[in-house]
Amino acid sequence: MSDVSIRIRDNGPLLIEGSFKLLDGEGNPLPLDAEKPAFALCRCGASANKPFCDGAHKSCDFTAETRVSAT
Repeated sequence: MSDVSIRIRDNGPLLIEGSFKLLDGEGNPLPLDAEKPAFALCRCGASANKPFCDGAHKSCDFTAETRVSAT
């Protein structure tokens, strides 16, 4: 089992915690600060710092609340 967790924030980014690689569309690794405990990836598409979240979701009316369906 991996030591990485990805949390879907209500109306916000994906919060990734743990050690991971982030690759661009051509498979090239994006530089990540190894000292940071977590990274937030944009889901709203409005970030000026894609693929990372810059808080733009707060002013672009982005809404998304993902829940596990009870079955």
